[in-house]
Amino acid sequence: MDTSLELRIHALMVGARVLEEQLIAMTRSGDGYFWIGGPGEEAFNVPLGLLVHKGEGPAFDYLHLHYRSSATLLAMGAAPIDTLRQMRSVATDPYSGGRNFVNHYARHDWNVVPVTPTIEVQYAQAIGTAHVQRRAGGEGITIVNGGDAGAAEGDFATSLVWSSRPGQELPILIVVANNHYGISTEQRTQWAMSDIASRAEPFGIRHARVDGCDPRASYAAIAEAMAYVRAERRPFCLQADVSRLHGHSSSTGGGLVAERDGLLEYEAALIAEGKLTGEQAAAVWDERRRALKADLETVRGEPFPDPSTIHAHTFYEGEVR
Repeated sequence: MDTSLELRIHALMVGARVLEEQLIAMTRSGDGYFWIGGPGEEAFNVPLGLLVHKGEGPAFDYLHLHYRSSATLLAMGAAPIDTLRQMRSVATDPYSGGRNFVNHYARHDWNVVPVTPTIEVQYAQAIGTAHVQRRAGGEGITIVNGGDAGAAEGDFATSLVWSSRPGQELPILIVVANNHYGISTEQRTQWAMSDIASRAEPFGIRHARVDGCDPRASYAAIAEAMAYVRAERRPFCLQADVSRLHGHSSSTGGGLVAERDGLLEYEAALIAEGKLTGEQAAAVWDERRRALKADLETVRGEPFPDPSTIHAHTFYEGEVR
């Protein structure tokens, strides 16, 4: 990985962290009402977003994400102000028109399937786009991401079964972001194994585990897994061990938790290697914080949805293709 890419990853990780901190602050200032997000997962989610083949239709990658995927969207090029718009539930929210929780993304032009608050149903939904891509051929793949607690649900087993049927294998990358908690339930009280991706082994699905707090290791592991799925048109299951630095959501306070911080570790490594100075790192943080404060002032001046639009977006209103 060259230095320019490493510095880009650092800047995106900082941007994602500062964005989540701003969202948490918005719940306390009355600018938002509920926060759930992914601080602690940036070291995995940024590389994932950078490696996605972004576009519309089966020739590109479909993404079935969950509500801790903000860093993935930022790495793909999403504007941070749009996440603030969704948090404040204003009409200018491009993802849901001010109708959904924050970090519940949807982008038709990028194949980002609407994120749902219903836990882990995306594992079953992803089978549909993977089937389309199996028929279409090419190199587009389906990527589905969820958590360790949600992987205990039947939808995860469904994805393993339907992606591995002999002769009908699907081009799907199945990701488990293991932050070791399901709301307040510790993983060790739920799982008899630490490597959830190994559940794929009885289905003949190739699997791996990566330190999701290390962006270099994550980038390499994701690139290898994607290359396999693109070339072989078969499933791959990847577990990323990550942190949950501000707890489950604002419902549990959103305060900082003493866990491993991959961003600070990575920043320290870049400084130690002479690729970044402390002053340059501080400037990245300061610039992102200033930009987000300006974005928040803009969003505060934007309108909430008009009550007459309450039924808009209930049914598809565009052209059938």
